[in-house]
Amino acid sequence: MVERARSTERSAEKAGTGTGAGGPTHRRRTGTRAGRLWAALGLVVGGAGLVGWLAPGGLGDPAVLRVTDGASADGYRSIVGAMAGSPGWLHRLVEVTTDAALLILLALVAGIGWLGRRRDPFLLAGAVLVLVATGAAYALSEASKLVVDQERPCRALTGVQPMAACPDVGDWSFPSNHATIAGALAMGLALVVPRLAVFTLPLAGLTALLRVVAGVHYPHDVLAGLVLGGVLAAATVTVARGPTVRLLRVLRLAPASGRGR
Repeated sequence: MVERARSTERSAEKAGTGTGAGGPTHRRRTGTRAGRLWAALGLVVGGAGLVGWLAPGGLGDPAVLRVTDGASADGYRSIVGAMAGSPGWLHRLVEVTTDAALLILLALVAGIGWLGRRRDPFLLAGAVLVLVATGAAYALSEASKLVVDQERPCRALTGVQPMAACPDVGDWSFPSNHATIAGALAMGLALVVPRLAVFTLPLAGLTALLRVVAGVHYPHDVLAGLVLGGVLAAATVTVARGPTVRLLRVLRLAPASGRGR
């Protein structure tokens, strides 16, 4: 009788003050999930507002948009003008470095995914979500190009000599796909493995800058791309990491041991 009473008391404590429904631990977890959801929503709304502010217009207008004046056009002229007359090897270096930066970021994601597959489902889930967010960000950047229809600066502006060959007609400029992908990969990696932020975030910034140096994008194109990719990656990793860990474990794609949220 005494043992039964003690068992009943322990059950009551677990239900009322432990990890059971209604207990403090359960409430903390619920509050944390809600906080993450609100934080992600705020990021998305703020990011969308910033990208919209950076957009030069053209929404709903089928005509091709040409940006020929303003701070971004002036900045483009200054950067491209400073590189005028540079040797051919530097042109090639700029183009190779841009693509190499994206490959390095992708390799880091793959490496983290491999480590997570062997040791830590939390890392694996993060790597998967970074790739998902990057794909979604790229799709959104392509859709935005079709809506804005902004001409490339190397075609819209006269008197400039870009390093790289100007993309074909109809290959619109806003936002920059390279900057979008770099922003998503860099921000995602920085959230999954915070100590990598000192490397990945500057590398994304360099990738974006080199697209302007090459002469194929305005500064506002690459800024919008960085914001679009970075915000989408941050929101995705913040909200979906815990559920993704659980899904990977159910599918037996992640180790049972290790962290999980």
